[in-house]
Amino acid sequence: MIGDENDYLPEGQEPENGETAGNQIAALQAENADLKDRMLRAMADAENTRRRAERDKTDASQYAVTRFARDILSVADNLKRALEHYPAEARAAATPQVKAVIEGVEATERHLIATLERHGVKPIDTSSGRFDPNLHQAIAQVPGEGRPAGAIVNVVEPGYVIADRLLRPSMVTVARADSSAPAPSLGPDSEPGSSIDTKV
Repeated sequence: MIGDENDYLPEGQEPENGETAGNQIAALQAENADLKDRMLRAMADAENTRRRAERDKTDASQYAVTRFARDILSVADNLKRALEHYPAEARAAATPQVKAVIEGVEATERHLIATLERHGVKPIDTSSGRFDPNLHQAIAQVPGEGRPAGAIVNVVEPGYVIADRLLRPSMVTVARADSSAPAPSLGPDSEPGSSIDTKV
C-alpha cells in the first residue's frame, strides 16, 4: 500500500498544502487592508488641505483690510466728534464759509462710512438696548432711568464688525441695579406660602 506523500516529510517540516496558501491569502488581505487604509487617510488629508486652503483664501479676501479698517475707524471717530462738538447755535450764526467747511466734513464722514461698509465694515446695532458681551464693552454703570439692570444706557463709542467678525466692540454705559427699589410686598397679613396657588 502506497502511503500519502506527506507521511515521508522530515519531522518538523510543514506540508505544502491549503493551510499554507490560506496563510498567504490572509497576509495579502491584511496588506491590502493596510494599503487601503493608508490611501483613505491620504485622501482625507488632501481634502482637509484643500478645504483649509479655500478657507484661508476666503479669510484673506474678507479680512485683509482688518488692520487698516481698525486704524481708519479712529479717523471716522474724530470726524464725528468734531461735528458733535460744534454747537447748533454757533453753526446757525456761522459765516457761509464756515458752514461750507462743516458741510464738507459731514460729507467726508458719510463717504468714509459708506466706503467702509462697501468693504464689509458695518456699525454694531445697539438700538435694542440689550447688552451683548460679544459685541459690547461696558465702561461704566450708571443710573438706569427706567431701564432694566444691565441694559445699554449710552453708546460712548460705536463698535464695528467686518463680515461676521468683531472689529471693535461698542463702548457703552449700562444701567446699574437699583437697590433702593422696594421689594414687592405680599401684604401685612400674608404668611410664607399663603400666596401659592394650590388649584390644579
